[in-house]
Amino acid sequence: MKHGLLHGVRVYLSGPMDFVASRAEEKASGWRVRVKEFLKSFGAVVFDPWEKPGVRGFHEYGREDVHTVSARDEWTFTPTPRGAKARAKIAAQFWETMHIDLRMVDVSDVVIAYCPTNIYSVGTPHEIVVARQQHKPVLVVSPSVRISALKNLEAHLARCGDAKGKRLLSELARAVPIKPNPGAVPSLWYMPLVGAENFFDGFGFGRYRRRFGWMASPQDAHEMQSPPDRPLLPFLADVDAKLPQRWSLSKNKFVQNDDWLLLDIEYRHSESDQ
Repeated sequence: MKHGLLHGVRVYLSGPMDFVASRAEEKASGWRVRVKEFLKSFGAVVFDPWEKPGVRGFHEYGREDVHTVSARDEWTFTPTPRGAKARAKIAAQFWETMHIDLRMVDVSDVVIAYCPTNIYSVGTPHEIVVARQQHKPVLVVSPSVRISALKNLEAHLARCGDAKGKRLLSELARAVPIKPNPGAVPSLWYMPLVGAENFFDGFGFGRYRRRFGWMASPQDAHEMQSPPDRPLLPFLADVDAKLPQRWSLSKNKFVQNDDWLLLDIEYRHSESDQ
């Protein structure tokens, strides 16, 4: 059987986990669940930080669950030995998680990073930088951010003539901050870091829902409201047949992109192995 280019390719799925609305929902039915199933249909090997691989000789090393972040409740800035001990304990506890996640980035061929501009994240930029230092392709999904509830609440308060409510909402928007990004424009810093051709404004789940039997979810509603112009999944399907190119400003045309080094390292038994 002839395999495509994605067969055996190792892909790491990077994205916010700490400050998502619900860690339980993110783990059970978030974007990683669908993208992992999609990639595995091409024979790719997928590294998902929610389901870390076992480590030989280390039981449950770096494993995370929906309650992992509760360790933050023990954090303190108290400048005492007791405070120092509490801080050291939390840092040591999460070191395993950071260690194995970065190791998965190390051994991956490609990183897919979900980077909505309205969710704070530190681990994702760290993983992106590690991958780019190794000249690996990082595919960034920066979705449209439309906060319709904010507009609806503003309109409601205006109709009610609630001056105090409007003031409180304005204070909240500044404090959070609440910043819509309807154009899905990624961070300017990410642009030179990952390369201009590696950005996507959505996943494009809709066209594959029937094929994979995906139940309707808020992700589908979002993409129906803001259909992506450049979805990730069709791009990945094309990669299985042909490697992507990059735009050369000097040559004013698409050229070979040698970030896409998908090493052919399939192990073959020799007579000496028998």
